[in-house]
Amino acid sequence: MNIEIVIKNVVWMENRVNIIIAEGKIVDIVEKIDFNLDNKKIFDANGLILLPSLIDAHVHLREPGYEYKEDIASGLHAAAGGGFGIVMAMANTNPINDRASVTEFMLDKAKEIWPNGPRLYPIGALTKGLAGKEMSPLAELAEAGCKAFSNDGLPVMNNEIFRRCVEYAWDLGLKVIDHCEDSSLAKDGVINEGKLSSFLGLKGIPSVAESLQVARDILLSAYLDIPIHLAHISCKESVELIYWAKQKGIPITAETCPHYLFLTEDACNEYNTLAKVNPPLRTKQDQEALLHALREGVIDILVTDHAPHADFEKEQAFADAPNGISGLDTALSLSLKLLKKGFSFKDIIRLWGKRPAEIFGLEFSELMSGQEANFILVDLKEEWLVSPNTLFSKGKNTPWLGHKLRGRVKFHFYKGQLIFGEKLWPGF
Repeated sequence: MNIEIVIKNVVWMENRVNIIIAEGKIVDIVEKIDFNLDNKKIFDANGLILLPSLIDAHVHLREPGYEYKEDIASGLHAAAGGGFGIVMAMANTNPINDRASVTEFMLDKAKEIWPNGPRLYPIGALTKGLAGKEMSPLAELAEAGCKAFSNDGLPVMNNEIFRRCVEYAWDLGLKVIDHCEDSSLAKDGVINEGKLSSFLGLKGIPSVAESLQVARDILLSAYLDIPIHLAHISCKESVELIYWAKQKGIPITAETCPHYLFLTEDACNEYNTLAKVNPPLRTKQDQEALLHALREGVIDILVTDHAPHADFEKEQAFADAPNGISGLDTALSLSLKLLKKGFSFKDIIRLWGKRPAEIFGLEFSELMSGQEANFILVDLKEEWLVSPNTLFSKGKNTPWLGHKLRGRVKFHFYKGQLIFGEKLWPGF
């Protein structure tokens, strides 16, 4: 095997190593180079941190239909720059991804514009039109390339329909991702229900609107003995229910997002629409429960729930502005803050890579000999200002605008190809 690339002086698990790559795979990771480097592509990483290419199992790429918010090209650019080699895209496009033609369009567009990665895996609509009334043609969607099914932000309230969808999806070998929300309790709500909602005069969404549906999904999962994945968990009551379920051996998995770990409802003060998201930002107690659950594996993975919007959409009255935070660009920098909260790099790799790959049956390179060369090189010391000019996504709607974050991806390799950072590496 001809050695094509040698990347020197990388920090991997606190050791200085060199990565040897050939034919898109890792030949070896060694502390010393004992062969001739003539005619090899060589790069001195100068102490950058090595991490596996990450997975985001919950994004909104908006195309087809809402390209003014984001398109597949810009969304995958943000993914590459954010360190994500795989993203799973929700179905709330226009037309909705409830038919094979939409799935195939998304996959073809991704391969055309980003042929070397990042990889896009569509999530099919669980019900036709996301209306919650009739099952989508799940087999057709699976054959076209969907990796999971979800009704996303429009929960299926009819328990019989939801049950049949879960069963049929499992027969196809795929999981259902559920947005846990009782729509009657959450109706017209725009912020966490509590003192702040009362102070601002805004209709609140109580945490029980989430935890009620979490309880339903847990009981249904136990009855059917079929896994169900719970999306963007935000409150401590949900955490307690998930803990109980896992103690009982019920096959539930769950996710949360960086914004629930580092922001509370206070970010919505002064009617800040950039912090408006669903489920809403909660309290400090909820935040602490989520952090503990992540450490203990009660919550399995992190996702961004990347939800880009145009500026004019967020520049409305709080009640009228759409929910969502643009998250692909900032997720890794925020996650690195967990290192100061008792988490390790192994935890970050588990939450953003190994565990989502296990849950959804995705490829993941743990950076061992013979595996695909899918990795990122990160400068932990780089401080960068979050601004419209430093975000690759079209969506600039993040509550971290104007804030400085530390740690950023400098290079991203996927299957041995440099997919991000080429401007910093002339001649590659």
